[in-house]
Amino acid sequence: MNGSNPSVLFDLHTHHDRCGHARGKIQHYIDAAIEKGMTAIGISDHSPYFAEVEDRPFPHITMGKSEFSSYVEEVLQLKKQYAGKIDVLLGVESDFFPQHLKEYKSFYDKYPFDYIIGSVHFVEDVSIFKKGRWDGLSTTEKMRVKEAYYSLIEQSARSGLFQILGHIDAMKGYYPSFSSIETDAIEKTLKIIGEQDVAIEINTSGKTKDSGGWYPADEILEVAKHYGVKVTFGSDAHDPHRVGDDFEFVQKRLKEIGFTEWVYFKEKKRISVPL
Repeated sequence: MNGSNPSVLFDLHTHHDRCGHARGKIQHYIDAAIEKGMTAIGISDHSPYFAEVEDRPFPHITMGKSEFSSYVEEVLQLKKQYAGKIDVLLGVESDFFPQHLKEYKSFYDKYPFDYIIGSVHFVEDVSIFKKGRWDGLSTTEKMRVKEAYYSLIEQSARSGLFQILGHIDAMKGYYPSFSSIETDAIEKTLKIIGEQDVAIEINTSGKTKDSGGWYPADEILEVAKHYGVKVTFGSDAHDPHRVGDDFEFVQKRLKEIGFTEWVYFKEKKRISVPL
């Protein structure tokens, strides 16, 4: 059952040094959130590649499978340690590979996650952030890639595994022209996200990439509102100083677009917060 809480300042998307490309310990992110007056902080480091044979095939992208239980244990211990000061939430940013859904689910089912963020980071086996992946592609090929991206996001919404979908237009990160590739795939996908009742995040890490701004763009948020899609907030901080980054600006913009609330999650229950 969904509840509501009128005075929560939250950030559900943060990383730390286990993934190999973020700086600082989990505790540093929690302390940064307290310093900024936040009431809830979600820890959501990158999931291991559970379907790979090797423990940690890509050391600068995710933690190893062998580190996952200690990650969960550390967050749960910090949740207790900080009780009364700030609500520490156990999350994970999960890669979405449709062919490996069962393996990922079997790992997640062992642990008491407050929420799981589902993110598409690979399209046609190439990273969405790979610079140069668009070089030399025709208009038709670019459209095919964009539609393949949104097909994966649509499948992730239908999977039942995620409470939140991560950065749903992040493919523009190092290719801002991505936004102007014309296709109705985004609208179709948002309609399905609304029907599946999964939240999307406003992720403020776009400002750290060539695209600037947030994920997703305002025009996508307007369509999301039309289809009743719930929204949440995540800085996607890879450095403690970015915790809560642009929270108040996002809040203001969402109100201007016409949203009246956003949400966060505890024990996988959605809690509404008035904007």
